[in-house]
Parts: sequence; C-alpha cells; structure tokens
Amino acid sequence: MLIGIDVGGTTTDAVLIENGKVRSTAKVPTEPRNLLESLISALDAVSEGVSPGQLERVVFSTTVITNLIAEGKTDPVALLLVPGPGMNPAGYNFPDSFILKGAVDYRGREIQHLDEKEVRETAALIKEQGFSRAAVISKFGQRNPAHEKRVKGILEETVPGLKIELGHRTAGRLNFPRRVATTMLATAVKDRYREFVGEIRKALSERKIEAPVYILKADGGTLPLEKSAEVPVETIFSGPAASTIGALALTRDGESSVVVDIGGTTTDLALILSGEPLMASRGAKLDRFLTHIRAFAVRSIPVGGDSMVRVIVSENENSGEKKISVGPDRKGPAFCLGGPEPTPTDALRVLGISSIGDLNLAKEAIAGIASELGKTEIEVSELIVDKATEMIAAAVKEMFLEWEQEPAYRIWEVLQEKREDLRNVVGIGGGARGLISKVAEKLDAKPVIPNHAEVGNAIGAAVARPTLTLNLHVDTERKEYSVAEDGDVVKLHTTGIKNINKMRSEDAEALAAELLRKRAEHFGISEYAGEAETTRSEVFNMIRGWATVGRLFDVSMQIPAGLIPEWKREEQA
Repeated sequence: MLIGIDVGGTTTDAVLIENGKVRSTAKVPTEPRNLLESLISALDAVSEGVSPGQLERVVFSTTVITNLIAEGKTDPVALLLVPGPGMNPAGYNFPDSFILKGAVDYRGREIQHLDEKEVRETAALIKEQGFSRAAVISKFGQRNPAHEKRVKGILEETVPGLKIELGHRTAGRLNFPRRVATTMLATAVKDRYREFVGEIRKALSERKIEAPVYILKADGGTLPLEKSAEVPVETIFSGPAASTIGALALTRDGESSVVVDIGGTTTDLALILSGEPLMASRGAKLDRFLTHIRAFAVRSIPVGGDSMVRVIVSENENSGEKKISVGPDRKGPAFCLGGPEPTPTDALRVLGISSIGDLNLAKEAIAGIASELGKTEIEVSELIVDKATEMIAAAVKEMFLEWEQEPAYRIWEVLQEKREDLRNVVGIGGGARGLISKVAEKLDAKPVIPNHAEVGNAIGAAVARPTLTLNLHVDTERKEYSVAEDGDVVKLHTTGIKNINKMRSEDAEALAAELLRKRAEHFGISEYAGEAETTRSEVFNMIRGWATVGRLFDVSMQIPAGLIPEWKREEQA
C-alpha cells in the first residue's frame, strides 16, 4: 500500500493506494502554524484500519520551506562573497553581504590571492554582529574550492560554533548570483527543516510505521526523508509539483495538457508536453531571487474556491459602477461551510454546480451582494463564477507567453506537426469540478476532470518516482573533473580512463553515468539509475600555438520525473 499526502493552503489531502488503485482518500484542514499536525492528521485519517506493516511507501508534499521563506522566518545568514573581477558587487543586492578579495578563473586557476587579513577582519565583524550562520561563495568555486575552504577555516578559528555552508557544496552550477541565492536560502532553512524531519520521524515511529518515507521536490521527484535534509530547498514548490505529477498520473500516457490546480486559496498552473512536465530553464524563483533549484515551470495565482468576494466601485470615478471582485485574500472557508465571507464556492452551491456546504448559508452569503448590486442571487453567482474563471484563464494565457520562451517548449514545438495536443485543460483540486469547464471554455479548450481530481495532488505525491541530476565538467589539460551537485574537484587518473589526452565524448558520458549511479546509491534510489538519460553533452577544444592542448567536456544527466511502476495509470484515465 502507498500513501501520498499533500499540504495545501486550505486543506491537507491524503490518499491510500492499493494494487495501483485508489482505496481511500481524506481531507483535513491545514493548520498554517502547525503543518506537522496537518500532515499527521491526514495520515491517521487515510490509514485508519490499516496495519502499519502493510504500508510500503509514504510520500509527503510539504510547504514548510516555502512558508519559512514567504513569512520571513528563516535564520539570518552572513554571506561572504568572493566574486572576483567582471561584476560590480554593489549590484548583487544580497542582504548581510561581505565582499572579499580573491579570484579564480572559469577553469579553476587562481588569478588573485585571497586576502586573509581581510577575511579575519570580516570574521571578527560577523562575530561582533552576532551571526550564528554563514555561507561562503566564490565565483567559479565549483572549479576550484580552495578559497571557499580557506575562508571557512579562518571562520572556524575566529568564530567558534558558527555554522558554515560552502557554495560549491550546495549549488555547483555556473551563474554566480543564482549560486549565492541558493546557498543563502539553503543555509537559512537547514536547521529548521531538520527539526521538521525529526518530528515527522518521531510521529511515524510512534505509529510503528517503518515503510520508506519520501519528500516530494520541486522537480516532481522524491527523495528519502533523511536525505532531503541535505538539500532542503529542493522541497520548495512541492505543491505545484504534486498537482503536475497528479495530472500526469490521471491522464493518458503521452498527452499534452495545461494543468490547472484550483485549491481553496490559490490556483497553480503547469504544462505537460507529450507526457513530460515542462521544466523552468532558469530554476525556481524564491522571493526576488532566481536559484539553481530544478523546478517545473509553474505559476501560482491568488484565486481559489475560498477567495473572498466583495463589491468594489469601478476605477472610473465618474461612472460609479459597482463590480464583483474575487480575491486575492482568503478569510477562511466558504460561508456555506461556516466561513465569514462569500466565496466562489458559495456561488457554485447556489447555481447547483456543486453540492459542497449548506445551500441556505450559500444563498445567505450571495443575497447580500445581490442586494447591493440590484441583481438576483443566480445572476450574482454567475458573475462571481465568470470573474473567477476569467482571472484563471487570463493567467493561463499570460503564462503561455513565458512557457513559449522555455527551450524545452521550443524543441517540442519544432517536433510537433500539430498544436491540437495542447487543447486539454486538466482540472485538479477541490475547485476543479465547479470551475474548470468554464475556464476551458474561455480558452477554447477541452476540459478534462479525471477520477479523483479532488485529491490529485496527493496522488501525484504517492506515485512520483525519484529524480536526480548530475552535471559533470571535465578539463583534460588540468587532468581533473568536478560534479556541480557535489562540488569536489577530482583528478581524472582515479577514474580508470587510460588515455586522458585522447578522451572522447563517449568517455565523458560514461563517467557521468557512473557518477550518477554512485550519487543515486548515496540517496538510496539506485534502482532508478538505469533510467538516467543524457540531456546535454558538449566538448570544446583548447588551442594553444596552433595545437590542441586539451579538451573541456560538459555533460548533464538526469533521472527524469515520472511515475513509479506500481501505479496503473491506464485504469485511472
């Protein structure tokens, strides 16, 4: 048996899957101040009557990291940056930054010595200001981490007990500002996330659940619970990832669809192209910072079934026309469910589209607005639904402009002979059955509401398989290689390659495959290593004096997002 649990802004959904089919579902209110309680309540509800020994896999999709960042509850981090030449440090705009002298070039060769006196003075200042955490990031530090390691050593001497993260260990891909942002955020949330992991493990132990436990990541893959603590920021945006994988699981293999996940608080948008979720080429954006975190190309808009409905006066003061406004705030559940304000859910209940909540309460909620506008309850309900669905449809159209700029989308478009495949709009979430048909109508598309759409996110969490990426850089002249995700620089002679000077692309790809296999083994997902695929393989000859003196290889491999084999998708479509 498999369990998937997704924490949403309004409810926490859970699903129990047995023999590839949904056996039971559960929904409990989300407690924003106590996500653990919501997770465990949903777990208890969906597993009632099930022996712990029957459980084979438990997957959580959690907003704990997203909430910490959004609510400003992360720990302050002192950033020690070694940017080298080429950029104005003042333009980085990172908080609590200390700029240090020193530089290495793109191949990892030191071109400016670290100023150790300056480092010691900065360390003393950090101690004086009371920082308990620091992150050290040098430009091209992933090609030569010597400066980062030396700065760490001085910090440890000067500020005992300071918790330190290094950029080359956290985010080793090129693009210095994104590496800074990723390392900063990883450092800021790591301790709190580890506490969260410990609390989950304790709660599962009390319930005698010994099944493997996983956390869903932003790229739609899973990681074992304990291993996720090594890369906590990768668990951001797991909600939109869960809805995307849920739509993938609940629709036919190879289809292309716009995914519209309508919850109580927000609506999440994503895109599936020929059975492959579209990735954000620039990485996830957190707060105002772009990062190196792999994530689906998604957007969240503040419109949902519980969005507050109010009457506003048109911006044109001369007309004085009154209009319906939906969102962006949510004051609680729908009025028909005991909430304080009218919502789209109430309008759907009045129109008979939904059976959720008390009809009399829904009419009461809408009656006040109808009186103010001089319209009937039915007319007002239709206006509310039209407004909400128009906002969602407009966001989809706007999102398409961004999606079409993604390299993967452009490649897909070239390979497609037709565009009709994108006419499916798949509805996921509690508000899907009431609103998705009208959203699809405004997009001139076909609405698809699969079985169990209300808990599609939880299904996505339950059946998502692990993902893993590896980016390898090889420099044959320097006879060394580095893996962006690990940050270590290793000599090539340790790989067993016999003639380094004659290394070919096939050799680099074989090395990448072996390193990814070892990395998958470290994360406890080695059974999926055989499904890894090469997504990029480039070679550059280095010429000096009219002769080739070496080669640079860059290879990217991944275990892509997908579904575990236990899920019987054909029977769910």
